[in-house]
Amino acid sequence: MIKILSFRKHIHHIAANTMARIVDICSNELGQLVSMATGSLKSGKVIAVPTDTIYGIAALVQNSEAVDRMYNIKNRDYSKPLAISVAEINDIYRWGKVTVSSDLLSELLPGPVTVVFERTKDLNPELNPGTLLVGIRIPDHKFVREISRSCQGPIALTSANFSSTQSTLNIQEFKNLWPQLDIVFDGGELGDTFHSRAGSTVVDLSVQGTYKIIREGSAIKPTLAALHAHHLQDREKR
Repeated sequence: MIKILSFRKHIHHIAANTMARIVDICSNELGQLVSMATGSLKSGKVIAVPTDTIYGIAALVQNSEAVDRMYNIKNRDYSKPLAISVAEINDIYRWGKVTVSSDLLSELLPGPVTVVFERTKDLNPELNPGTLLVGIRIPDHKFVREISRSCQGPIALTSANFSSTQSTLNIQEFKNLWPQLDIVFDGGELGDTFHSRAGSTVVDLSVQGTYKIIREGSAIKPTLAALHAHHLQDREKR
């Protein structure tokens, strides 16, 4: 059975047994969307959001139960760390021990790049306890950035799919996750090619003066160009 919820005069379907809400972000005001997302996250729920690459699921980093719920939803191995998403370049310095210039960070972000640094003590110690590092993103997507800003803290962000399966470009592709999500924010189709599913480029910058590509992702060429322009050396070739 399907219930219908009216939100700003737009119709959204709610599964009666799960109450998972599907909200079209293109048909509603940004402020109200951010308020909905913030309320859900602050209550410990997990939501799905579009990003500048693929669809992701998100929870508050500092809420250990919510982070644990993300792992369960994806059937993800706890040895695989989760990245965090923040709103601004300045936010990176609170959660990671930055080893590169702010100019380089500004060339890479916002955008489809995850920068990896040694984590600071401010970060929830129960997030990725098996590593001293943390991946940090600033998606080039105003909605996701405004959520982080509204929550006044980072959100844990990972792909909206079961672990080790294909990443998703529209909400129908992860319909199997809907029953475990509070809200699914529908941003339409995010791409239509294999390259679109590559996700962010992940680069380890934790050792000063060097870099290590962890995942090539969708922005490998401009990322390498920026790293080399700032005279960073490939750690694998030293």
